[in-house]
Amino acid sequence: MFAIHLTGTPDETATWVVPVGPGGPHSVPEVGAEVAALAGQTEGAGEAGRIVALPRPLSRPRRVLLAGIGDGDEAGWRAAGAAVIREAADDEILEVRLPAGASEAALRGLTEGLWLGGYRYRDAPRQPRSGEVRVIADNPEGYAQSLTLARATATATWFARDLTNAPSSVKNPAWFADQIVAAAADRPGVTVTVRAGDELLRFGGLRAVGGGSVSPPRFVELSWHPPGATTHVVLVGKGITFDTGGISIKPRDSMKLMKKDMGGAAAVMAAALGVADLNLPVRVTALAPLAENAVSGSAFRPGDVITHYDGSTSENTNSDAEGRIVLADALAYAAEQLNPDLVLDLATLTGANAVALGKRTAALYSPDDDLAKALTEAGAAAGEQMWRLPLADDYVENLRSDIADRISAPPGPGSVMAALFLRDFFGDAKWAHLDMSAPSWAEAHDLDLTKGATGWGARTVLRYLSALHSGQ
Repeated sequence: MFAIHLTGTPDETATWVVPVGPGGPHSVPEVGAEVAALAGQTEGAGEAGRIVALPRPLSRPRRVLLAGIGDGDEAGWRAAGAAVIREAADDEILEVRLPAGASEAALRGLTEGLWLGGYRYRDAPRQPRSGEVRVIADNPEGYAQSLTLARATATATWFARDLTNAPSSVKNPAWFADQIVAAAADRPGVTVTVRAGDELLRFGGLRAVGGGSVSPPRFVELSWHPPGATTHVVLVGKGITFDTGGISIKPRDSMKLMKKDMGGAAAVMAAALGVADLNLPVRVTALAPLAENAVSGSAFRPGDVITHYDGSTSENTNSDAEGRIVLADALAYAAEQLNPDLVLDLATLTGANAVALGKRTAALYSPDDDLAKALTEAGAAAGEQMWRLPLADDYVENLRSDIADRISAPPGPGSVMAALFLRDFFGDAKWAHLDMSAPSWAEAHDLDLTKGATGWGARTVLRYLSALHSGQ
């Protein structure tokens, strides 16, 4: 990640960034008249994420960028930061003028936007930007905590994006597990256990889904257990490193982006590492059931009966509905072995998510009103949208099987049916399920999102757990 520094000393050799809010541009005496005139003559100059460039070839600074912050809330500042970093050259030094008395949320939104908008996949041919960003504030020390929170959030999101953007030619279950082990090694207090082979005998769903691939499945358990923690949160993420659909094979076009089918696992692992970076006094265990859903003579079939970790059985009726099969094992493991207070699962689970809610919004399911409200508020603050959908008991009858405890892909509304399937495995803990297939990927740059993997969920989970900590 490129550097962002807080300072109180401006430098005229840098490009100055002047925020434009509801009352016009922030007052900067050295360029105030020019900036005010330009903003006054530019329709929509204050719209969140709008950039207007002011060249000054005969004066210093040589260039000034007017950055619209909308209403001046955290989202507006985040949009401005993302737009500014995209406007800047790779080696350009930027100085952002923070208005006197700006809130800590403004600084957090600005710096998150700068880092998130400036993301580049680590293995892409284009080199990362080298230009420094300075934030000029009257009281730099007063914003240090907000910068720390923004850095941890951006670091987690970058990591989740990197994992999801990685091509499946290298990203098999073993590779993913190795990335988590390596990331945890740099963080004191974080431990990782990777299960494979005979250690997965009880994980019948994971073994079934991964059985058709030459890359065997893995089960990754990452633990952060600080002294004195009184709340135990378990995070579970779907980790299908590539999804052909299996025997129920997908059409070619539907298969193109299936390297992203482990976006939930990437998000929960990144969020758990972010919790450690912030040293939050909340016990967190992140679980990633990892498999490649491939086509071969050993692939599981429609009609097979699968025995899950808890001993219950599912009749497979569609091998392209594999995500819920591996999540069921992980959720049952959490309920039996980890005694959680709260379980959150994130999964790129259904195409029905996009049909119901579009490309930017995840589907939220929870029987707990307070938890649903808290997660929705955390997502809104973090810049990740979700909408609560019902766990409609009218459809439970559709889950019935003649030869097993349930069928895996019953008729009915796809996202709702998947949530009802998973409900059996959460145990007695409070829980929420997030179907985030649609917002896990962006087709183009869009404010704080860069084209490709979005890392959706890492920000929301970190924001939620930070608020959970502050409320204890």
